[in-house]
Amino acid sequence: MPETKGKDAAGIVTKVNDYTWDIPMTYKQGMRVPGRLFVSGKLLTNLEHETIEQTANVATLPGIQKYSMAMPDAHSGYGFPIGGVAAFDRDTGILSPGGVGYDINCGVRIIRTNLTADEVRPRMKDLIELLFNEIPSGVGSKSKIRASDKELDDALLHGAKWAVESGYGVKEDIEHCEENGFMKSADPSKVSDKARKRGKPQFGTLGSGNHFLEVQCVDEIYDEEAAKVFGLEKGQVTVMIHCGSRGAGHQICDDYLKILERATHKYGIVLPDRQLACAPAESTEGQNYFKAMAAGANYAWANRQVITHWVRETFSRFFGRDMDDLGMHLIYDVAHNVAKLEEHTIDGEKKMVYVHRKGATRAFPPGHRDVPSVYRNVGQPVLIPGSMGTPSFVLHGAEKAMELTFGSACHGSGRVSSRSAALKAFRGEDIQKELAARGISVRAVQPSMIAEEAPAVYKSSEDVVDVVHQLGIARKVVRLLPMGVAKG
Repeated sequence: MPETKGKDAAGIVTKVNDYTWDIPMTYKQGMRVPGRLFVSGKLLTNLEHETIEQTANVATLPGIQKYSMAMPDAHSGYGFPIGGVAAFDRDTGILSPGGVGYDINCGVRIIRTNLTADEVRPRMKDLIELLFNEIPSGVGSKSKIRASDKELDDALLHGAKWAVESGYGVKEDIEHCEENGFMKSADPSKVSDKARKRGKPQFGTLGSGNHFLEVQCVDEIYDEEAAKVFGLEKGQVTVMIHCGSRGAGHQICDDYLKILERATHKYGIVLPDRQLACAPAESTEGQNYFKAMAAGANYAWANRQVITHWVRETFSRFFGRDMDDLGMHLIYDVAHNVAKLEEHTIDGEKKMVYVHRKGATRAFPPGHRDVPSVYRNVGQPVLIPGSMGTPSFVLHGAEKAMELTFGSACHGSGRVSSRSAALKAFRGEDIQKELAARGISVRAVQPSMIAEEAPAVYKSSEDVVDVVHQLGIARKVVRLLPMGVAKG
């Protein structure tokens, strides 16, 4: 598919407002709803043509509601664009692994501390080195935990709850996770032996690619009231963890793509792209995928919870203070790649829909019943990581999200260059030196991983976050600057 950008994109889409552009239903045969891009004019200029194609393709799927959407960080992915959001009617719609992705519940959590940037900065290099050594990372990395089959079942069923009950955290952690850290629809019997075998040795591992553990500091506060509720203040040190379901989630996706490809033919669903393999949401095949996907999501929550425990232990040892004295409380944990059965108001009518968020995060507003009680007055924390060396943001969900995006926002910066192109353009050692000169310590398994994730291969996190802020989907609370990064 051609890599045309800018002028072609502008010629295809219709401007709704400065941050909203529609792909008309006439663009592609079979579109049931328009496509909708939530981007600024600047971001539209650099949007891949393939992202528009994939957004339009999703609009052809049965039971889709309102629009096929792309968030401001959108770029091409497998089937759905990364940054894609689509909701499908429970009775007439579908479930598609391409709308969730291979890394089921790749997500982000943020931990606050009582430490200040001035206290930590002089020791940053040693702290990152210790974190890198204590948290296994890289392709095929293995856990320090030897999980039994029963423990694996429990993790697939109960996610972060299992981890906390096994000693990897405190009860408060569960209350500060989306879905309380586990989806109740999970069924480990729908997870293949191969997926179980891949996931069993990987609890508490970062993995590779764009996954990271980052020590940050609060650089700017936009909303004093919300920041106070989240326990954040200027100059404070935080820790962000970005990882997912590792080999377990990848294999679950791979297994069900094959099953749902057969189901696509069985149920007579015509697709513009075989990567959109799907099944009716309430069919046996669709429900088996949903239950397995939920188990993969729970694995990811357990994984991040175990990492959180080891981060706390590392900080405690390094600074000679216990977790409570350091104030290392989990603020929130959000999923980026998941499908959920949710109630939304569509054309004035309440309807149950399967919302696929692929490279997108939930952004529920103040007062929503699924926002933890401690945050209900300000809205759900929305965590948007930057690329390595660029700012991350904490926002809160806002009312417009329910009207515009099925309660969804962007999930990060969004790539503008492939990993292979990045390896040709950058040397990891050079990027590492450049970041060190800016006071950012980076540690990775090998230099090539730093080159693949160079800041220049991503969109500006500032530009991406500004779109959802201006639209009122999610509102900025604080900006976080990186101090040290441990890469997968």
